[in-house]
Amino acid sequence: MNTNKIFQSSLFKGFLFGLLGFLILVFVFKVGEIVGIKKADFSCRWSNNYHQNFGGPRQGFMQGFGDRDFIEANGVVGQIIQLGTSTISIKGRGDIEKIVVITASTTINSLNQTIQISDLKVDDMLVVIGQGNNQGQIEAKLIRVMPVPPVGFLGPNRNKIERN
Repeated sequence: MNTNKIFQSSLFKGFLFGLLGFLILVFVFKVGEIVGIKKADFSCRWSNNYHQNFGGPRQGFMQGFGDRDFIEANGVVGQIIQLGTSTISIKGRGDIEKIVVITASTTINSLNQTIQISDLKVDDMLVVIGQGNNQGQIEAKLIRVMPVPPVGFLGPNRNKIERN
């Protein structure tokens, strides 16, 4: 049998295209598997370190609920006490005032909307995530305005949020 006829036959070409298609399909699935593993690994590491990255308690959220030992170097949770054109003064835990710097890259969210600094008001409750600078201020990356909880949400003896 002539090998040239075998290589030029439509059956051989079909087999070759089928094999090539199968190899491409296996490659695509393998890439998808690698991407999925990377995503799952990141998600696992992110959730395991959430409390460290976003200012939670040092022991994690499931331990020491009565302990108020929060790290606020890269963020703050508190009430607006003064508004400027590009800065906000926030009264955080322990009545400690923090200055938050807002830049062009800062995202400010209220519920499901993006808002501007001009939409903020004194006494609004905020969660700020950012990075400390050399002046002891927090350069905000994300600011979330927290809605006031409904009456009775905080329990029978705490029906209102104290605003000093």
